[in-house]
Amino acid sequence: MDGGGGPERPNDLLDAYMAKRDDLVRFLTARLRSATAAEDLVQDLYLRVAGLELTETVDNPSAYLYRLASNLMLDRLRSDRRSGARDASWLQTRTVELGGESIADEPSPEQATYSRQRLAIAARAINDLPPKTRRAFELHKLQGMTQEETAQALGVSRKTVEKQISTALQRLMSKLGGAAT
Repeated sequence: MDGGGGPERPNDLLDAYMAKRDDLVRFLTARLRSATAAEDLVQDLYLRVAGLELTETVDNPSAYLYRLASNLMLDRLRSDRRSGARDASWLQTRTVELGGESIADEPSPEQATYSRQRLAIAARAINDLPPKTRRAFELHKLQGMTQEETAQALGVSRKTVEKQISTALQRLMSKLGGAAT
């Protein structure tokens, strides 16, 4: 490239990168067994090369690029291995083996999202109840009062509380699709 012994111009190394890009992708794909991962690393390589401030001549730009690509690949593999070990350790603290099956202590992200959506529907349905029915429902089901205690707190008969709670439950079940929660 620069035969005069001066610093390699960044454009010369970028030109070499552009000329070798497809070869670098094939090189990394063969080692990683993933064209997607290889493309990601070649893009990372471009960013690295574009950001270099060379102070010495690169005698063999092709070899230099392959060395950088190999180093990036090894860094990525080490990082993935550490992440995998960390994730496995985290998962081990959050699961229990029962009969050869892993049982998670926490719901999956999909289950958590579904539950949050159902909770929002239930909260809206409770807010939409008539005020006296909502209050009876909240005292009995959410605050844990007995029907008798709820009736005393509201100054109504126990039978009235039973009807209000029954009405509230029917409305909630219809809002939630009839499924028991």
